[in-house]
Amino acid sequence: MRKLTAALCALAFLTTGAQAQTIKDFLATVMQKWTAPFEPFQLIGNVYYVGTDGIAVYVIKTSQGLILMDTAMPQSTGMIKDNIAKLGLKVADIKIILNTHAHLDHTGGFAEIKKETGAQLIAGERDKPLLEGGYYPGDEKNADLSFPAVKVDRTVKEDDKVTLGDTTLTAHATPGHSPGCTSWEMTVKDGNQDRDVLFFCSGTVALNRLVGQPTYPGIVDDYRATYAKVKAMKIDVLLGPHPEVYGMQAKRAEMKDGAPNPFVKPGELTTYATGLSEDFDKQLAKQTAALEKK
Repeated sequence: MRKLTAALCALAFLTTGAQAQTIKDFLATVMQKWTAPFEPFQLIGNVYYVGTDGIAVYVIKTSQGLILMDTAMPQSTGMIKDNIAKLGLKVADIKIILNTHAHLDHTGGFAEIKKETGAQLIAGERDKPLLEGGYYPGDEKNADLSFPAVKVDRTVKEDDKVTLGDTTLTAHATPGHSPGCTSWEMTVKDGNQDRDVLFFCSGTVALNRLVGQPTYPGIVDDYRATYAKVKAMKIDVLLGPHPEVYGMQAKRAEMKDGAPNPFVKPGELTTYATGLSEDFDKQLAKQTAALEKK
């Protein structure tokens, strides 16, 4: 994930005209991994992984239907639906779609799945305009970063609850990566123990401009507030928008019947957030220095 982040940050320094072509080239280099298949599996409790090799997508099974957490690139929507079916679940049973953040690689299938299922789309309040406009904030006219626009049925803010059947998720506003970046917390059963799970939205700088003409006003303060909040959270299981965030592939390979679930790793979130904060400071310094040279 750090290599990916560094590459994206480098793109942010380019001029608008050059950036558009560079983004297209960059997307071409990551597309193979982002769209490569990965066998779906039960991750922990009622949480299932149905994403690709490079983009995380989750299904949460409840007593009243399914909750879908994010999608992937538009061209991977069929694969996501096939993965759900492989687990013996039905796409038609999706009642709620939750979004972590309104970027192309996590929203590409929303419009199609929402139309097919009639599911309610729920997202962070400040990401609603992005989702309904199908654009990347601060780069609204860049077709390479656009995605199918989709209607948001409900918006959430800090500590709002979303409940379906026997399952409740709590929204945590973690802005920065996007204005309405939302992390979702829930409790799952791991054998006879309760585990706190966090679907962390993201905290990377990625394509965001932090100085000069920032991607959106207040972005630097948002990032810093998010890091402080997340570092203080007590979480047993860290999940994220890309498998690299939490070493999904390696942990999946370690899973064995009767053995402790390798995804249970208290303290991993704090360590990860500390690294993100340090990387943010470096990126902010680089962008500031680049601006001063102009």
